Amino acid sequence: MDPIAEVRAFNRFYTEVIGVLGPGMHDSPYSLTEARVLYELGQTPRPMETGEIRRALGLDAGYLSRLLTRLEGDGLVTRERAGHDARRQVVALTEAGRKTYTELDEKSAAQVAGLLDGADLPRLLGSMAAIREILGGGPESGAVVIRPPRPGDLGWVVQRHGAIYAREQGWGPGFEALVARICADFLDHRDDPGQAGWIAEIDGRPAGCVFCVRNDDETAQLRLLLVEPWARGRGVGARLVEEVLRFAADAGYGRVRLWTRDVLTSARRIYRAAGFEVTGTERADGFTDEIWERDIPRFTDGN
Repeated sequence: MDPIAEVRAFNRFYTEVIGVLGPGMHDSPYSLTEARVLYELGQTPRPMETGEIRRALGLDAGYLSRLLTRLEGDGLVTRERAGHDARRQVVALTEAGRKTYTELDEKSAAQVAGLLDGADLPRLLGSMAAIREILGGGPESGAVVIRPPRPGDLGWVVQRHGAIYAREQGWGPGFEALVARICADFLDHRDDPGQAGWIAEIDGRPAGCVFCVRNDDETAQLRLLLVEPWARGRGVGARLVEEVLRFAADAGYGRVRLWTRDVLTSARRIYRAAGFEVTGTERADGFTDEIWERDIPRFTDGN
């Protein structure tokens, strides 16, 4: 596979999908770059200096000047000298320009909504985030969102456990099969009010997971805590464990139990910080299996 040819093929596909090869954006007389200038001006509540527009869009000064001349001729923008420095120009949308910007923005949003209709959104958004990160764009905000599992998420849980633990610990198909059985059991008991699961996301990309299931009427069990390698160090694991403890308290459990291994040092730090203590150990397959437990208080609003 030629990576250069693959990237170029993807670029051709994507530009065709979003319609940037036509004579104008969204049946307008304006090119993609002209529409981007209108968008930058429409998103800013104040006039922008031409230098700001150049930096935002990576445009040559002469090229931007020609674009603005056309937009000004169509009555969409105004240009004037900056009050604090006569050597600089500031640009603002006119009423007609703001109307054109709004129409283009609404058509763009409708086009994207059509593309997303029926799409596998977790996979799509995760892939887009991965492209941004790999090519140096990084995540948009880094905000961590915790949500319940959606259809298809448990397949991701099995796949990522299998891939990550095979790479980091050398665990084979037996471990992946164990995770699959846990997920299947979770789905088989999906109507049990004493169990729940959570997926952590960062900018729409799955970043981690955890589940709380019924061990007995008094004891909940924390299972399948996982944080993606790229998301570690952001407090994702601690947030997920906190969700388990809060749910267990609300569900009336008096204790939370979990199983882990002594080699999983990062997870063990999270458990210890959350108040868990080792209550039992057993040697198995060259590792020390550990049972950790903690009693849980009854949480109240605001705690």
